[in-house]
Amino acid sequence: MRKTMKLRCNAKINLSLDVTGKREDGYHTLESIFQSVAVYDILTVTVQTGSGISLRCNIPALPRDARNLAYRAAQAMLEESGRECKVIIDLHKHIPSGAGMGGGSADAAGVIYALNSLLECGYSDEKLREIGLSLGADVPFLLMGGTALAQGVGELLTPLPVLPELHLVILKGRQSVSTPKAYAAIDALEKPFHPDTAQMLKAIETQDMALLVKHCGNTFEGAVALADVERAKEALLADGAQCAVMTGSGSAVFGIFPDKQRAADCAAKRRGEFAFVQACTTVSQSLPVITVRSVGYPDNQKNRKK
Repeated sequence: MRKTMKLRCNAKINLSLDVTGKREDGYHTLESIFQSVAVYDILTVTVQTGSGISLRCNIPALPRDARNLAYRAAQAMLEESGRECKVIIDLHKHIPSGAGMGGGSADAAGVIYALNSLLECGYSDEKLREIGLSLGADVPFLLMGGTALAQGVGELLTPLPVLPELHLVILKGRQSVSTPKAYAAIDALEKPFHPDTAQMLKAIETQDMALLVKHCGNTFEGAVALADVERAKEALLADGAQCAVMTGSGSAVFGIFPDKQRAADCAAKRRGEFAFVQACTTVSQSLPVITVRSVGYPDNQKNRKK
């Protein structure tokens, strides 16, 4: 018995991110507009007879044990479902680490989605997001994808209308940000910047992209003082971006461009100047499936539940 699913795990950006408070348990609350983008890792998940979890990756330094969110996602799904099998995870990374783009969380979401199908668990989307939340606050959105308002600690998701395709360039230097330190820095600010979430929601509801561009913003930018972030913002704006905003707690910066050509020209110009440079678009899916294969099942048994 051997079943395999290959899929793309799309990253996210925060079109706006407002840190609204801090709970008694120490977690911060937020209001954020999450958006899927066409920067992705390629994930292949295989289940076969046996036991244990094996993770392989194109980046040698990436942990291949329970320090890796994709590995922990497989553990969570096996424990929740009570299934016994060998899980093999092949991960080709392209989403930069320490970027605020949810790379590790996207991989975890991909493993959860794939195993729900391959193990024929039949879990609802709500159940999958519940499992995802146990791994990280970004995982529920990265299971859902598209455009959404996130509240609470990121787990309360409201799907929003699909945006027209936006043309982006994403830049990241070599500096990264510690998320706990970034939140601590916000706590130390006397008057942190707060994006206007209501105006962002209005822009999305009315499909007013001029209004959306005007109100993109991120509370973390006032707390995270990185030269790479400022340099990326300056480069994007100089190349014609309508806005340039850091995503998540950093340190990647996205610029929204008026058309595909200007985005491509910026990416070509800045390649080699930054550690990560990519022109891309917004997308409406989080986890598009590339292929599904089954080996060792009679044709009339492939999709039968046990």
